[in-house]
Amino acid sequence: MRQREQELADRGASVLVVSFEAGPMAKTYVEDTKLGWPVVIDEGRSLYRAYGMLRGTWWNVWGPRTWLVCARLLLRGRRVRPSEADPYQLGGDVLIDPDGIVRLHHVGSGPAHRPRVSEILRRVR
Repeated sequence: MRQREQELADRGASVLVVSFEAGPMAKTYVEDTKLGWPVVIDEGRSLYRAYGMLRGTWWNVWGPRTWLVCARLLLRGRRVRPSEADPYQLGGDVLIDPDGIVRLHHVGSGPAHRPRVSEILRRVR
């Protein structure tokens, strides 16, 4: 998604990253990824639960999809480091328009299961 950051901005979209990892772990993540978007910490995971992002199974988290994504990241020169927090916490993507209407609600079945950026851009008006 970061490769298409300018397209998102051109369409008036803002990105907010939500993490349940707080303190040094969140800071390290932002530094390691050179993340420029704002980050909100949801230690109690109430936002995760509200959007149906619960816990994955062993297969969801450590299955072949995850290994494929890790290989792609390594080929791009990125460092892959397992989370020191709860690796079974599922994530997702939620697109909310200025009127508060949810235009996209995607709950990942594992760390490698994300919507295509083209789908997100298509829904940004």
